[in-house]
Amino acid sequence: MTKPFILGLTGSIGMGKSAVAAMFQGLDVPVFDADAAVHELQGPGGALLESIEEEFPGTTGPEGVDRQKLGAAVFGDKDKLKRLEHIVHPAVGAMRQQFLKDNAREQIIVFDIPLLFEKGDPAKSGVDAVVVVSAPAEAQRERVLARPGMTVEKFEHILGLQVPDAEKRARADYVIDTGTSLAETRHAVQALVHRLRGQN
Repeated sequence: MTKPFILGLTGSIGMGKSAVAAMFQGLDVPVFDADAAVHELQGPGGALLESIEEEFPGTTGPEGVDRQKLGAAVFGDKDKLKRLEHIVHPAVGAMRQQFLKDNAREQIIVFDIPLLFEKGDPAKSGVDAVVVVSAPAEAQRERVLARPGMTVEKFEHILGLQVPDAEKRARADYVIDTGTSLAETRHAVQALVHRLRGQN
């Protein structure tokens, strides 16, 4: 039995990755959302609450992880961040393996991984090809600054932590442009899915 073709979906902040992930789902392509997995693991009754509270006392409660308190506890401290990653990453990896098992008969599946390039070599993350979601810098800036609580400083800080869009595009196997209309973006996603289903 052939295994599914795994697409790694990524893109910088404000590029429209969530919208593109939803388009894949709309075409019956299963999508594993790494961020959603983390929210589930750290939410009310989440599997990681005990370990996180043990390592970072006072950062969890009935609603799950208090993201602001946990953020403040690890901010700017590489060792603490590493300790948190050692708790979170294996659990997300296990959920991803389960997702793979559950969708073993699919032709294509998508791993939505926001920091695919930032975390090292995409080839080592188990994906067969990388799709980068991209838009012009002005469109990106406009979208991000429209978010509640976002400031120019915060936006610049996040951009500084991310691999530049131009580099992501250069390293991608496929680029989906979200600087166009939604219909055009949807058409590009459809064309890619048809092409990959034809190959697999």
